[in-house]
Amino acid sequence: MAVSANRLELLQIADAVAREKVIDRQIVLEAMEDAYAKAARSRYGTETDVKAEIDPRTGELRLWRHLQVVDRVENPAVEIALLDAQRSNPAAQVGDVIADKLPPFDLGRIAAQSAKQVIVQKVREAERDRQYEEFKDRIGQIINGVVKRVEYGNVVVDLGRGEGIVRRDEMIPRETFRPGDRIRAYVFDVRREQRGPQIFLSRTHPQFMAKLFAQEVPEIYDGIIEVKAVARDPGSRAKIAVISRDSSIDPVGACVGMRGSRVQAVVGELQGEKIDIIPWSPDVATFIVNALQPAEVAKVVLDEDAERIEVVVPDDQLSLAIGRRGQNVRLASQLTGWDIDILTEAEESERRQKEFVERTNVFMDALDVDEVVAQLLAAEGFRSIEELAFVDLAEVASIEGFDEETAQEIQSRAQDYLARIEAEHDARRVELGVADELKTVAGVTTAMLVKFGENDVKTIEDLAGCATDDLVGWTERRNGEVVRTAGYLDGFELSREDAEAMIMDARVRAGWVEAAPEGEDEAAAEDAEAV
Repeated sequence: MAVSANRLELLQIADAVAREKVIDRQIVLEAMEDAYAKAARSRYGTETDVKAEIDPRTGELRLWRHLQVVDRVENPAVEIALLDAQRSNPAAQVGDVIADKLPPFDLGRIAAQSAKQVIVQKVREAERDRQYEEFKDRIGQIINGVVKRVEYGNVVVDLGRGEGIVRRDEMIPRETFRPGDRIRAYVFDVRREQRGPQIFLSRTHPQFMAKLFAQEVPEIYDGIIEVKAVARDPGSRAKIAVISRDSSIDPVGACVGMRGSRVQAVVGELQGEKIDIIPWSPDVATFIVNALQPAEVAKVVLDEDAERIEVVVPDDQLSLAIGRRGQNVRLASQLTGWDIDILTEAEESERRQKEFVERTNVFMDALDVDEVVAQLLAAEGFRSIEELAFVDLAEVASIEGFDEETAQEIQSRAQDYLARIEAEHDARRVELGVADELKTVAGVTTAMLVKFGENDVKTIEDLAGCATDDLVGWTERRNGEVVRTAGYLDGFELSREDAEAMIMDARVRAGWVEAAPEGEDEAAAEDAEAV
């Protein structure tokens, strides 16, 4: 009866632990089996391959050890002679592994304590695995919990089957929580760590606001309205861009709700954060104009290669477009993903006039023409001598007051000027000792070779040893200030990608690396950046 009671108690303990930790009962039984096996090894020898098994229905404990059948026994803990093995199993052969049953035994105090540690560790690992599996699929969701404690500004949240943490920098400024308060937050990461799965929550993440709108606006939840982008200055102001898949539904009106009920529910959760709801547009210029609301925009100029846009606003709209401490333009930039430069109409007019005068002077000096002709060329939109030299002749001849002969003469002078400058650069390149082989690198011009020579880059190997930052420069923060360091090729319209390609070509020509097979150019560029 005593044995039956012990067996029953064993199963009851396993059931209780499994229910409390919300893990599989079999995991608890396996932990107990491992604990008994460890205790048995301390009794029969650490080398002994002991296995334990608990019957999940009766609780009966069975112990056995694995022994390898050999001709001559050298280690009795793991080996058994062939004759001895054949007494229990006549079919046993040398090399077989047989199971030798061991008698049950009572755990001593030390063995029981060791077994308890094994069980606790196994159950804890199983509980951590269960928590990780449960919460890793909830990344990107809003979760509700109760504040358990506050440590140095970090809020530990009881999530029922786990604990999450809202770090101080993920809290909305000036909001406070006390133990017992209910809290809603966004699950932005779940990681396996030594001390168990860490569930990281945020109330400042842009997607927290997007998910709050999905809870308040049925059209977003149903997929009729899509949230395309979100930008936040937590606790102060935010912008959210939305678009409707149904032309009969106004996305902005749906998010605002009757008398502002829907947006006010989100504002209340975000501690009064002001929210601008922006209609999204596939046209970048239109979208950026919308994003700068409530400011009015007079004109936009896009630079798609640099993903930069120049916005011109009326003089009285400048402060509104920029916002307090640059908040409005900063949020608009985050929302659209474009760098935004804001000018007033007066500033733009002044700059355009200055550029016009500069281009006029360049044309007068380079082409040896009078001011009227230079102004005509500048007014037609020609920006450089190179553009004028290689444009279609008919385009120059179409300028009012020009004929084909005049256009031919102007273009010829432009080409002569470029040839003269090229010769001067090449002479300077030779004077600096820059090798001819550098001319063969893709993208390198004679003017660049002069700059290379001035910076002691004179051979293919010198260029191959450069980093991308050496060519295009870099920006860093020093003593709280952003400092720009110039590159060798500052002043040239050279992107980082172009610089990376130039360096990789030099490395291939120098024999440092093999030419990248087709389709691997991007990986090669990343290697250049790493070096």
